[in-house]
Amino acid sequence: MKLTPNIEKIIKGSGFRKDFIANKLKVSVRQLRKYETGESLIPIDKAYILARLLDKKVDDLYKFEGEENEGV
Repeated sequence: MKLTPNIEKIIKGSGFRKDFIANKLKVSVRQLRKYETGESLIPIDKAYILARLLDKKVDDLYKFEGEENEGV
C-alpha cells in the first residue's frame, strides 16, 4: 500500500497561507512542506487539526494506492 499526500493540493485550494496553517499546527513551514511532499507523515493529532481547518476529513489528506487496500 502506498500513501500519496493530497495535503499540498488541498492547501492550495483553501486560500490559506502556509505560514498561517503551520502556525495553527504548531510546526514550521518547512515541516508543513514535509507533510505536503510525503517526506514525513503528519501525526494524527495534527491531521485532525488540519482537516478541521481545511473543512475536510482526515481521509482526504492522503490517497491510498495498492493491492493491499482492495476489498477494505
